[in-house]
Amino acid sequence: MPAGGAFMKFPAIVCCALLALCPLTAAAQAYPTKPIRLVVPFGPGGVGDLTARTVSQKMGEAMGQQFIVDNRPSAGGVVAAEMVARAEADGYTLMLLNNANAVSMAMFKALPYDTLKDYAMVTTIASFSAGVLVAPESPVKTTKELIALARSSGKFNSATIALGTAQHLAAELFKSMAGLNHTHVPFNNTGALIAALRGGDVQVAFEFLPPVLGQIRAGALRVVAVTSKTRFAPLPGVPTLDESGLPGYDVISWNGIGAPAKTPRAIVDRLNKEVHAAVNAPAVKQRFTDLGIEQNLNTPEGMRVFVTSEIAKWNALIDKTKIPRL
Repeated sequence: MPAGGAFMKFPAIVCCALLALCPLTAAAQAYPTKPIRLVVPFGPGGVGDLTARTVSQKMGEAMGQQFIVDNRPSAGGVVAAEMVARAEADGYTLMLLNNANAVSMAMFKALPYDTLKDYAMVTTIASFSAGVLVAPESPVKTTKELIALARSSGKFNSATIALGTAQHLAAELFKSMAGLNHTHVPFNNTGALIAALRGGDVQVAFEFLPPVLGQIRAGALRVVAVTSKTRFAPLPGVPTLDESGLPGYDVISWNGIGAPAKTPRAIVDRLNKEVHAAVNAPAVKQRFTDLGIEQNLNTPEGMRVFVTSEIAKWNALIDKTKIPRL
C-alpha cells in the first residue's frame, strides 16, 4: 500500500508542477501587454542609441506596444547592466548589450553583475568600425603624422566615450602599439566628445563611425584611419590602422539584446523573432546602410557563444598589451 500510495502521488506532483508553469506560459503567450523598456548604456546620439531606436521602433510597430529607450550612460555601461540584470525577468526590461559588456568583464577587476550568468541572450544585432578622428583644422592627415605629433607635442590628449568601452580599449591599444604615453579623457556621449575635439581640448578621438558620418561628409571632422581589419565601406578611401603602420591592429564593436537571466524562453524566442524581422525590414536595412552598420543576427545560443569568445579575446588583448585593469 505505501508503494501504491507513492505511485498515486506521482501524477499529482506532475500536475502541480504543470499548473505552476501555466501562469508563465499564459504570460508569455500574451506578451507584450504593456510598453517595453530598452536600456541603452550610452547617451543619446551614439551608435548604440541610433541602433536601439531604429530597431525598437520597428519592433514596437510589429508587437503593438511602445519601446521606451532609456539612456543610462556610465563607465563601461556597468550601472545600466547591473540595473537590468536585477530587473524582473518578465520581458519588459531589456538591455542593449554591446562590446563594453565583454570588455568590462576583462577590464574591471570586480563587477556587480556577470554578463554570462546574469543575462539571457536574445540576439546580436549589428557590428561596426571606429574611426581615428581629428578636427578639420588639425595638421594631421595620416597615422604617421598623428604619432609624430603625439610624441612631439607638450599637450596631447585622446578622447573616447567613458572608461572600459571598446573605444577606450581601442585608444589604449593604439597607444601601446605606437609606443605613446599621453592622457586619455573620457566623455559621457558622442556630442560632448566631438565638441571637445572641435574646441581643441583633445587632439584625437576614437569613436564609432555611424553617428559621426554626417559630420565627416560635411567636412566637420577628418578620419585619419579606421580601427577594423578591413576598410569601412562608406569611406573606402580611408585606410585602416593595420595598413598604416600598426600591423595586426583590429578593433570592431557590436551590439545586441539581452534580458534578465530567468526570462521565460518563450519570451526570449519571441524577442529574437521580432528583432530579426525588424532588422530585415527594408527601411531598417537602408538605415543601417546609410549609417555604415552591418547587420549581425544570431540565435540566443549563438549569441552566448559569441559573447563568451569576445570576453576571452579582450582578456587576452589586455594581458598582451598590459593595459591596466580598473
